[in-house]
Amino acid sequence: MKIFSFVLLVITTFTMLFGSCSATVYTVGDSDGWIAKKGFYNEWAKENVFYVGDSFVFKYDPSVNDVTQVWGALELEFCDTFSPKAVYRTGHDVVTFTEPGEHYFISSNQAQCTLGQRLDVLVVHDPSRPIPPPPPSKILPPGETYKVGDFKAWSVPEKSDYYNKWSEDKLFHVGDSLLFEYNNEINDVLEISGDLEFISCDPNSRVAMHTTGHDLVTLTKPGVHYFTSS
Repeated sequence: MKIFSFVLLVITTFTMLFGSCSATVYTVGDSDGWIAKKGFYNEWAKENVFYVGDSFVFKYDPSVNDVTQVWGALELEFCDTFSPKAVYRTGHDVVTFTEPGEHYFISSNQAQCTLGQRLDVLVVHDPSRPIPPPPPSKILPPGETYKVGDFKAWSVPEKSDYYNKWSEDKLFHVGDSLLFEYNNEINDVLEISGDLEFISCDPNSRVAMHTTGHDLVTLTKPGVHYFTSS
């Protein structure tokens, strides 16, 4: 049986954005942190005016709790976490406001939320402050698209090192994409987690699996990426 696979290194191209502002960082609930306390957070929020660019720090025990940002007042009222806007689980989450309007936060722990662990805040725009850009981690620069293997596409090569040789003369950046073309009746693309799994062609450690025969894989983070066929 012939095995074909390759590994590539992806680097990050950084764009630096500079600006000046006087944003404020608030610890939600002050010394109490993010806990279940009936009516507490609405009263806490009334004491301040929140602007675009300000940040909230949520402190809590992540083994029993989280911060779930929901879309509207109904989800807030009924502690509805079915389709959240964002979920944070570190126990020390920093949320920066990048747009004005109402923002809603609850705990996905239904009992905690019902007991008052929910927060509705109004964020306004201060014309004297620049609007902060979205987090860089969510911005992908326009990248190149590479057809894996060029004219040979993704298939069993004559030489086992063909795909490593193919990747060696290229410099891959975050935002680039790999196009895998193959016969999906007999083949697929596995992205696997590490060097040992790559060497042993271990399909149980896969990060992702692609099976369409025309797969476009965008490289969203720097580091070493491993691809093989199952």
